[in-house]
Amino acid sequence: MHKFVILTDSSSDFDLALREKYDVHYIPNRFNYEGKEYEDDTDWKTLPLNEFYDYLRTGKRITTSQISAVTCAETFEKYLQEGYDILSLSCPAVLSSTVNVCFNTRDKLQEKYPDRKIICIDAKISSGGLALLCIRASQLRAEGKTIDEVAAWVEDNKRFVHQEGSVESLTYLKRAGRVSAVSAFFGGLLQIKPMIIADVHGYNVAIEKVKGRKASLLRTLERMTENFRPEICPYVCIHHTVCEADALFLKEEILKRFPIKDEDVQIGNVNAVMGASVGPGMFGVYFFGTEVTFDSKAK
Repeated sequence: MHKFVILTDSSSDFDLALREKYDVHYIPNRFNYEGKEYEDDTDWKTLPLNEFYDYLRTGKRITTSQISAVTCAETFEKYLQEGYDILSLSCPAVLSSTVNVCFNTRDKLQEKYPDRKIICIDAKISSGGLALLCIRASQLRAEGKTIDEVAAWVEDNKRFVHQEGSVESLTYLKRAGRVSAVSAFFGGLLQIKPMIIADVHGYNVAIEKVKGRKASLLRTLERMTENFRPEICPYVCIHHTVCEADALFLKEEILKRFPIKDEDVQIGNVNAVMGASVGPGMFGVYFFGTEVTFDSKAK
């Protein structure tokens, strides 16, 4: 069996602790802050997390972009030269061009390294959902599965990864062009909170609405109860943008409601690229469950 490396991008929120535990590496997406381009550092060392969100609170916008084609090629080639095959898991193509950069890099380097395998997958989900797929891929690799077997598992099971969550304010989504000004205005006036899922393509979609922050947290737990299948995989990721108290509340409730262990629930910070769109106060719960079938583009 040939050794292989698992690569992802920073939208996976794979911080240092996860990287060290599961031996997964990432290529950073990028964002522009005060006229300077930064790499999306999942450990928030490049730009402090609180400074980032304080900036957004002033009403200014942070623009974002996909991984660098040069960095992607350099990273892929580094591992190919070291004798590794590559399994790359990327955030949805409908949200970012990152996966297309990986596809293009694969095509160029496959000719140069015909004896190496380069498999690139559109995970159809980002943040904690992408992290879950990377975690499971790492575990399967540790069990002795080949790169083809692990890739096949990811392709077969990515449609069972759920995202359930909400945002504190629609203001940031309006600024990022994700909702209309009218929706944001009346949403803020009436304390309307959208329940946001990832559909079959990876689009973030408001599936329903509730009134009030506490209601959005409780509805998230209700929706998780309807869909969670811990027998498939017990791991849960709760990722957030500077609302750790809400994340801890969700973890406590999840441990009460489901037969899983404390170590099965991971809390982490959302990446800067997503954070720039959703703003402070976003939370998402990610887990394996029933098949995701909602298609926001279906007629």
